Amino acid sequence: MKETDEAIYAKDAAGYIPVFNRYKIVLDHGEGVYVFDNNGRKYIDFLAGIAVNVLGHAYPPLVKTVAEQAGRMIHCSNLYYTQAQADAAEKLVRLSGLGKAFFGNSGAEANEGAIKIAHKYAHAKDPEKSQIITAWDSFHGRTLATLTATGQPKYHEGFGPLPEGFDYVHYGDVEELEALMSAKTCAVMLETIQGEGGVHVPSAGYLKRVRELCDKHGALLIFDEIQCGMGRTGKLFAYEHFGVKPDIVTLAKGLAGGVPIGAFITTDEVAGAFHAGDHGTTFGGNPLACAAANVVLDTVQKEGILGHVEKVSAYFREKLEDFKRQYPKLVKEVRGMGLLLGMELTCPGRDIVDACLAEGAIINCTAGNVLRFVPPLIVKETHIDELCRIMEPVLARHADGQ
Repeated sequence: MKETDEAIYAKDAAGYIPVFNRYKIVLDHGEGVYVFDNNGRKYIDFLAGIAVNVLGHAYPPLVKTVAEQAGRMIHCSNLYYTQAQADAAEKLVRLSGLGKAFFGNSGAEANEGAIKIAHKYAHAKDPEKSQIITAWDSFHGRTLATLTATGQPKYHEGFGPLPEGFDYVHYGDVEELEALMSAKTCAVMLETIQGEGGVHVPSAGYLKRVRELCDKHGALLIFDEIQCGMGRTGKLFAYEHFGVKPDIVTLAKGLAGGVPIGAFITTDEVAGAFHAGDHGTTFGGNPLACAAANVVLDTVQKEGILGHVEKVSAYFREKLEDFKRQYPKLVKEVRGMGLLLGMELTCPGRDIVDACLAEGAIINCTAGNVLRFVPPLIVKETHIDELCRIMEPVLARHADGQ
């Protein structure tokens, strides 16, 4: 029997550790770009589980495959081979142009694995080659190592002592990076496009210079594409836009369309640093998750989704630019790439998110004042129009208060 919202809130308060500032809404099911709450109310979803539901909600081929795989086998451990995992690894290697893949359960696990293999690779060359450089305003996960890699001190408070060996530079500042690097630099780890930190796209040539500096110092280049990968920018991997190939790339979020999975992909040379027993996982790469990943990888490649993202994102961005022109005292900047778009405000964004939710639209605010839009990749122009019709009076009310 379905419980009331109030009963669910009370049960959650009694039993769940309160680490999320939840919105007062109980979601029940979804269809396409829409979700429905416990009372049957419909919302247009431009958050997509934070860039996860790339094919929307209840995408029929994904639902069918997951159900069929669950009926055959959900889990068997990595002591045995499965075709689903072998197929998913082959696809990621082929599409990335790298050498080997490993599957975990989340983005944090993917980044943790990338950090581990980078250290193992560097240690064989020089045991003191251990420095990892990341960027301020980055976000790489919530395990202790990925938390430390995250260049936002607010996430570090109260969790010390943190792992040593991490240094930070301002994203986009080549000179600062060059001054910090040396023969002791193990890796440079960057989000190709910063998501949680406020949707920041690198300037032309920045990532190429980072690649050159890594080559100069014998350091690995790690791209975190957990949020910006899987077709979100109009290419399967965001780094393809910049003509730069990393030594390691990490994926998660949209990789299996909502089924928990993470992956890191490396060159063959880097992969050779790991031997049996050096790394592992119980659940990572299980048949269910990999079967879902295969559907997503095949669909994004074969259904014209990448071209669709390029087209529809240009339309969406122009709509957001219209808001900037209409409300210049409220909207400071529109930025992003593909369907990872941010609209920076001159005021905190939480109230706008709340107001849109009350009117039937799910959006997100990150970095305090940046409205972040990461809808399913199947979103259409009519959906964008629907969202903008909801947002326009909300923005107008807040602009009047500026």
